[in-house]
Amino acid sequence: MSSQTTLVEAVGNAQLTDFREAAQRIRADIIHSPLIPFAGGPKTIRIKAECLQPLGSFKIRPAANVLQTVGSTLAGRGVATASAGNFAQGLALAAQRRGVGLTVHAPETAARVKLASIRALGATIVMHPFAEWWSIMSTRKTGAADGVFIHPVCEPGVILGNGTIGLELAEEWPDLDTVVIPFGGGGLSSGIALALRALGRRARIIACEVESSTPLAAAFAANAPVRVERRPSFVDGIGSNGVLDEMWPLVRELIDDVIVVPLQQVKSAVRVLALRHRLIAEGAGGVALAASLSPQCKGTNVVAVISGGNIDPDTLCPMLTASDE
Repeated sequence: MSSQTTLVEAVGNAQLTDFREAAQRIRADIIHSPLIPFAGGPKTIRIKAECLQPLGSFKIRPAANVLQTVGSTLAGRGVATASAGNFAQGLALAAQRRGVGLTVHAPETAARVKLASIRALGATIVMHPFAEWWSIMSTRKTGAADGVFIHPVCEPGVILGNGTIGLELAEEWPDLDTVVIPFGGGGLSSGIALALRALGRRARIIACEVESSTPLAAAFAANAPVRVERRPSFVDGIGSNGVLDEMWPLVRELIDDVIVVPLQQVKSAVRVLALRHRLIAEGAGGVALAASLSPQCKGTNVVAVISGGNIDPDTLCPMLTASDE
């Protein structure tokens, strides 16, 4: 994408062939994740278990797709990204498989389990205070000559890779009417929405956030990106100080509503996924299930996208033994 081309121009009119080509590119890197009926609740909910992907996150999809589209000449210089963990893991695996060097700029809030995985895959990690890391996310400037910068959200190849989930959902459940998606930067929700639109499907797209960080809810209320306070919590894969300016036109057009979930409900959802469905979900995935169960979610046939399962054991274990249900 050139500096003069907006994301809306680059992907806003994406065709079905664009998503099918992305699915073909990444077929050797991913699994076709299962769509599992959720046991209990007043509405029909199914769980898209992206936590079962290689390295425990949907991010292998966009990472593999965008690396395939960078081109061997540019990739030969090495690549860099800014990531809280899951995208960096996916990109590290895709880069390792293709012999490409990777530098990851990570926030100090990143989960240890994710950082350990990134290092094990051979990537170099540079840690930053969250505000400094968010500046890299906003400007793409790392302050170092560490290769071609691949943005974890604002890249056409990333959004098309995310959209492959939408293709699978439409194939697996033609009657779905609502998709509930954790909101980090907006790339996942935009990709799924665009893929469903390319298929001619009209499903309601619900983004979900946790109460400790609500940039999208604030932007919807103000009809523009605004700065919000981000309070640290165990939900480390989503949440920021604001919606990225590059993403705002897309998410404003494609997302129908946003549901904000209390932290206690996220913990309960993580516990239910583990004990009832034997699925390990990180905080962001728990947010999706909690939002799907909320009275604010008005859908009848609802998909909750469980985006990842990379949670530190010392964070997960206390949730499993709690009893607030």
